[in-house]
Amino acid sequence: MLYAFELSGEHEELPAAEVFACLKIEGLDFRPHTILDQCLVVEITGKEEDVEKILRGPITDRLAMTHHILKVVGITENTPDAILKLAEASDSSGYIKEGQSFVVRAKRIKHHVDFSGEFLEQKVGGCIYRKGFRANLKNPEVEFRVILSEKAVFGTLLSSIDRSAYEARNPQNKPFFHPGVLMPRVARALANLSGIKPGELFLDPFCGTAGILIEAGLMGARVIGVDAQEKLVEGARMNLEAFKLDYALMEGDACRVPLKEETINAVVTDPPYGRSAAIVAESLEELYSCALSEIERVLKPEGIAVVVSDKAAAEYGEKAGLKVLKIYSQRVHRSLTRTITVFQKEVKNENGKRE
Repeated sequence: MLYAFELSGEHEELPAAEVFACLKIEGLDFRPHTILDQCLVVEITGKEEDVEKILRGPITDRLAMTHHILKVVGITENTPDAILKLAEASDSSGYIKEGQSFVVRAKRIKHHVDFSGEFLEQKVGGCIYRKGFRANLKNPEVEFRVILSEKAVFGTLLSSIDRSAYEARNPQNKPFFHPGVLMPRVARALANLSGIKPGELFLDPFCGTAGILIEAGLMGARVIGVDAQEKLVEGARMNLEAFKLDYALMEGDACRVPLKEETINAVVTDPPYGRSAAIVAESLEELYSCALSEIERVLKPEGIAVVVSDKAAAEYGEKAGLKVLKIYSQRVHRSLTRTITVFQKEVKNENGKRE
């Protein structure tokens, strides 16, 4: 069965990468089908009822850079005639039941079409109405959606992500505020990229005000934070307490984390870069080098570490023995572009060599 993820467009690659990570976390058997501008279509195999329960539940609860999840009716050329032909030919029984009311919504992605969404909604709505279903614009039981990207994706709404919850967790709305931190949606997406699961141990060795820890903790992880500044550790404690999360905090050096080897399932961190910040090391280069060595030491084999920097941290991670899986760039403003590097700790054989 095909399912579409209507992506937020906050980044060219991160929203789709977050979807793939969440599907993998939940153990779904999937493969990419079609990748469009702000729309990802994925084929998921398995019992339809079970798959959709997971999509509506844990997947919807985890995602930050997706607006809606759709059960796909079909994909066609991006013209009114082609879309209407698809709607007329579709077997409605798998998408709407007898007696249910419906509405049609069209989402235009950027400049990909030159006709109005309202015009298409009326035409497709008329087609479904003629099949014997009642239209209800205010409180429909089924919502049909048409995503108008390079192609048209037609489907029914399975679930919507509550993005307002992320806005409510913006840094200035928390008990303790400090400037220069990641916004909750970005922090959640990075936590998802790490593959963290409920009950697992999650580390941020530069935790600041705990923005990343909060997002991982809200997904059920047991979170551990370290920071060199006492006031930030106390502020992180205030913020974590506000969300009643399972956490441990330490004031300390990211280069000397008091944790045993290979005990952490995932790491996501936003270390100092290009901004005024207290560091224990003599330079940022030394800080990155030794901190990534510590991350490699405490991370379990095959564990994921996601590191944010203003320049590629890849060379420091590779020297520490971490494998680079992916590097993303995110422009924040004119003078700052974030580099997000995803590492994995490789499995070593009994001789200590990487397999």
